[in-house]
Parts: sequence; C-alpha cells; structure tokens
Amino acid sequence: MTPPSFDAAYLHNPAPTYPRSSRRRGDEGKVILKVHVLGDGSTDAVEVAESSGHSRLDEAAREAVRNWRFTPAQRGEARVDSWLRVPIVFRLDD
Repeated sequence: MTPPSFDAAYLHNPAPTYPRSSRRRGDEGKVILKVHVLGDGSTDAVEVAESSGHSRLDEAAREAVRNWRFTPAQRGEARVDSWLRVPIVFRLDD
C-alpha cells in the first residue's frame, strides 16, 4: 500500500491564513492534523491530533486543510480511503 500525500507540487494546496489577532498577540505554534483522505483525493474529516496551544491557529489550519486536495493512498492499482497526519507550522517570521 502506498500512503496518501499532500506535498506533491501539482496539488497547489494554499497555506492557511495566519489569523490577524494571532499575529498581533505573537502566537506561534505547530498543529498536527489528522485527515481522512478519500480515494478521490478529497477530505472527509479533519481533526486536531496535536494542538498548537492556540485555538485560533488550530482552527485556521483545519479550515485550510479541509479544502486541500491529496494524492490518495493506493492498494495495488486501487485508490483507497486512508488517514494522514499533516503538520502545519505558524511562524511570525514566515
């Protein structure tokens, strides 16, 4: 089985929007999302597996990834549903 992927260049998944209030407060962090990827590459569910410690950042990451496209997992030639962990990092210097 090949795992799903979110980092293929042709997928053009946009980075999450950094919430203005989080920028003003100096909030930074890393969110790990657990994403259910369907066989067609769309998302079925996005859950916070590990919080950044800032709910606004967690929600911004969830909202962005909910609209991403993925290269689905495959078992042989068949595309299959699977779970994937996606790290999202919010840094003020980015």
